[in-house]
Amino acid sequence: MKIIIGADHRSVDLQNKIATYLIGEGIDVEVCALPHNEKDDYPDFAFDVCKKVINTENALGILICGNGIGMSIAANKVKGIRCARVVNSDDAFKAKNHNGANVIALGNIKEELAYEIVDMFITTKFASEERHLARIAKITAYEGNKHE
Repeated sequence: MKIIIGADHRSVDLQNKIATYLIGEGIDVEVCALPHNEKDDYPDFAFDVCKKVINTENALGILICGNGIGMSIAANKVKGIRCARVVNSDDAFKAKNHNGANVIALGNIKEELAYEIVDMFITTKFASEERHLARIAKITAYEGNKHE
């Protein structure tokens, strides 16, 4: 498994703490290499991380910005990404196990809570119940169609 993580300039500190934590747990981590400055834009980081998640076998993504909302909106514009903004470990479990999320978005939260959320996201199995799989299939089918 590989974790690809990215953050805007306001969230670099938490990004680096999570990356260090995960590396310490023996997980392969790639940190988004886009440069940071006060004028950087969260969509750039979301798009970069999500493209890598889509193009890397067995990868998950973690995005961090001020409150996680902007990152999740941008991430969900990338075909094949199902990103959920999560605020606790129960959200992380349901995002992955019920909704097939392959990316989560966090706000600037305390690092201990971030570790709990990330641990839950990584260790939770993807959806396997038929009702969840059917819902994910509907989303995937809609994503592939043109809409007017």
